[in-house]
Amino acid sequence: MHVQCLQVGMIETNCYILSDEARGECAIIDPGDEAGRVAAAVRKSGCTPTAILLTHGHYDHTEAVADLRRTYPGVTVYLNREDTPEFGAPGMLFPPVPDTRHYAEGDTVNVGNLTVKVLSTPGHSKGSVSLLCETALFSGDTLFAGDCGRTDLWGGDMEEMLRSLGRLGCLDGDFTVYPGHMESSTLELERKRNPWVRQGMRMLRTGNA
Repeated sequence: MHVQCLQVGMIETNCYILSDEARGECAIIDPGDEAGRVAAAVRKSGCTPTAILLTHGHYDHTEAVADLRRTYPGVTVYLNREDTPEFGAPGMLFPPVPDTRHYAEGDTVNVGNLTVKVLSTPGHSKGSVSLLCETALFSGDTLFAGDCGRTDLWGGDMEEMLRSLGRLGCLDGDFTVYPGHMESSTLELERKRNPWVRQGMRMLRTGNA
């Protein structure tokens, strides 16, 4: 497994290329802008993209999807249905992403021999998910290094965010955390230093979540 990060667009969204180099297949996670640059990185990886995985539907995580689909017409795009206009999400913040396959809690997506597991982690948006693959946790705008995503936009909810952060903090083992913005971290470090994760874990353990 290999993970490459590109910071794309004005908001510097982290777009990831998750590769099974042995099988020559990859997934593009959260291509928020700069489709040409993302495609160039995919070519350099030597892998063929089989999936575009979206942690949520905000424009800064989806802007390059249409252009990438034209470049890779066979690629499948995955998004949680609750972050779509059909479920009430406002189009300015959640622009339509046509022809998506909807995934949700417990679903898996195969990328070569890699298995990506979907965890429902609402709070930043109703349809926010985190993606687990081996020792990698792609947390979108739910968990940041030392912080968490904002909850004041449509579909945001601080109580849900804390439950989601608590759930991530209570996962067994350690993971490299690849967030939607800023630098990467580890889950063990976030358990120790992130006040939102710590609060969420306390809520779950005391039954207040």
